[in-house]
Amino acid sequence: MIARIEGLLIEKNPTAVVIDVGGVGYELLVSLATFEGLPDLGKTVTLRVRTVVREDAFLLYEFGDVFERSAFDLIVRANRVGPKLAQAMLSGLPAEILLRALRDGDAKVLRGAPGVGPKMAERMVVELRDGARDLLGQSEASPLAAGAVGPEGNLLEDTQEQLISALIHLGYPRHQAQRVAEEAAEQAGAGVSIEALIRVALRRLAP
Repeated sequence: MIARIEGLLIEKNPTAVVIDVGGVGYELLVSLATFEGLPDLGKTVTLRVRTVVREDAFLLYEFGDVFERSAFDLIVRANRVGPKLAQAMLSGLPAEILLRALRDGDAKVLRGAPGVGPKMAERMVVELRDGARDLLGQSEASPLAAGAVGPEGNLLEDTQEQLISALIHLGYPRHQAQRVAEEAAEQAGAGVSIEALIRVALRRLAP
């Protein structure tokens, strides 16, 4: 099982990155919070990894810190929550906010995460409350990443295309991704970064 990767960051987008390790490129799936904390292309990065093996795929989920990886490990323990949904949840809400909502039984906050409806939120609180309390007790510092601000020269249509691609990777159908991308772009306005645009879109998609 791969637990850690160190190498050159050669590709990155809001849902996946490619790390060059000795001439081999590893694709790793990321949350939006992790993406925002990545350095520029060509820089050396050290990333925590969780390996997920399926019959049809060998997937690597990447995290900028141990805290987010631990939150991911906890979330996938919930009934009917797989790695893809856990990653989407960590893209919609920072790990610490998700864990505090689980610990405090705040199902309303959990429903703000992509793919989480009222019944699932209530079930996750019951199943994961104790684990969330333990994780938060072990953490002394907040891992929340600051939101990135894109350059003023970003073209809105380019960020919309990136947004559509990111939403499709998170499991939303193309027609819904396209509609929400247009609505999010209109709401966010010109010159917005892709990170900020994704957050607007995920808020609109929340149940």
